[in-house]
Parts: sequence; structure tokens; C-alpha cells
Amino acid sequence: MARKRKGLPISGWLAIDKPLGLGSTQVVGKVKWLLKAAKVGHGGTLDPLATGVLPIALGEATKTVQYVMDGTKTYEFQLRWGEETATLDREGEITAISDIRPDRAAIEAALAGFVGEIDQIPPAFSAIKVDGERAYDLARAGEEVELASRRVRIDALTLLAMPDTDLADFRVVCGKGTYVRSLARDIARVLGTVGHVTVLRRTSCGPFTLENAISLETLAELGQGPAPRTYLLPVETALDDIPALALTESEARRLQSGCPVSLMRVASLQPEVKFAEGTMCRAMLTGRLVAVARIEGGEIRPVRVMNLTHDEGVDDVDHA
Repeated sequence: MARKRKGLPISGWLAIDKPLGLGSTQVVGKVKWLLKAAKVGHGGTLDPLATGVLPIALGEATKTVQYVMDGTKTYEFQLRWGEETATLDREGEITAISDIRPDRAAIEAALAGFVGEIDQIPPAFSAIKVDGERAYDLARAGEEVELASRRVRIDALTLLAMPDTDLADFRVVCGKGTYVRSLARDIARVLGTVGHVTVLRRTSCGPFTLENAISLETLAELGQGPAPRTYLLPVETALDDIPALALTESEARRLQSGCPVSLMRVASLQPEVKFAEGTMCRAMLTGRLVAVARIEGGEIRPVRVMNLTHDEGVDDVDHA
């Protein structure tokens, strides 16, 4: 028999405005301690030198983490020209220098080449595994780390400001797996110089933004009890971009027991929605998420079953 997990059965999402200096796992630990939650995870790593939106999944929301990690993200970052570092940020040793400082016209002309599907080599100091070891562990041990190029998606890249000749501020909207530090390195190199990231802030991660984020300090000030839950977002927040299916109680029970449900009746009530083969959907019962499901062979098949109760999560609270 599995051991009962210690802590409160809280389910939902919190968007934490991660402070400078803390790693993602440290934030998870602090949220778990502050809320006395039984199960906590995060939906997208941020380095200690980065700040901004870190989605925190509690309870059943941990089953939807992958959908957040696969979502679109927005970052604002500052690039310092003339110095490239081993880590591609201000933490590493300088590995190359240049006297070239690009002007606004040159920078803006270069940015178009980075929009769309591009090839990108991740930083040597990253969490990517090489022969079972984290790349940053190998790099810190002085080993030469060569990572393969990968395809990433850049939806938009904008020059925001140039505080002085050494610095430039950018905003990037990008897909899963994009490394902003690599992007900054490559922008500088295309412009005939070198550079590194000095400031990095994530302003959105999937459906989570700074507008619905809370700081760890505020969370701590609210203390335990119902107050922190006013910032909780529903488990299905992570699934906002996939269609919802309204089920009957008997259909919901079938899905929760792992059995498929016929699509015909459900689809007939939502003729405006196209349920193509392979479509992912939210199976709902009176506003409560029952399962993440997939359309296969004219049936609704459960992929991840949710075990939410009316007294768990955010069903009975007002959302901030």
C-alpha cells in the first residue's frame, strides 16, 4: 500500500514572481513549506540569475505541468556588448572581448534573421544531459562540453531600448527549449561582436503572467489558511488553449475509471468545435476538470485522470 502523502491536499496553480538568486527548486520548497501543501512542482525552470514568472503546480495541477512547459514564453533581457562569458551571463568568466558596439539600425536589421524556426546551440552551462551528466556539472569541472544544435521557435524579437553604447534591452516571445543566453550570444556574433546577458526576466509563461503573479514575500505575509488560496488559479488554467467537453456524471465516472466515452453525444452539443483525430481536450463535469483526454477512433480516451474534490483547490474561493 502506498504511503499517504503528508501535507494539505491543495490543487491549483500559483504564478510566483521569482526573485533574484533563488533556483526554481528552492522556490518550490518555499511554497510547499508556506502552504503546507502535500505535492508541489514547477512548470518551467528559471536560473537563479533570472527573475519573473515561475508557475507553481500544486496537487492535481502537477499532472498538467507539461502543457505549461510546452507553452509560449516571453522574456525581457539586457545584453552587454563587448564581452562574452563562459556562462553567457554575468556570472561567468570573460572568454572573449570586442571593441565593436553596434548601432540601432544594425541591431534592428539583424533581428529579423532570428524570427521563426532557427537552429540554436544551447549554453554549455545548462541542464541538458550529456552521457547521463548535466552539462553545467561537466562545464564546472573544466570539461569541454559540445552540445548539438536544436531547432527552436522565435515568434517575435524586439529591441526595446539602448541605455548606452554598451547595453541593449530586448523582448523575445519564444517556444519551448529556447535559451535566451544563446540567443544573446548569437545576436552579438551576427553583429560582428560578442556579448552576454546581464538581466533576464520572464514576463509570461503559457497562460501565467506578471499580472496574476505573487511574490514569495507576499505569500509569506498572508500566512497559512484561506488567504493564500485567493491567488490560486484552477488546475485547468494550464489547459486554456485546448477545447473543453461537458460530460454527464456517468461519462465522467467512466473516464475516471480509465474507460473511453463515445464522442457522438458530447460532440453533438458543441457543433462549433472540430474534434479531429488526436485532438487533446479538457473533460469537464459541472465546471470541474475530470481528465485530460484525447480523441481517438470516435471516442474520448483519458490521458491523465484528475481526482479533484469540491473542497480541494479553488472551487469555492474568489480569484484575485
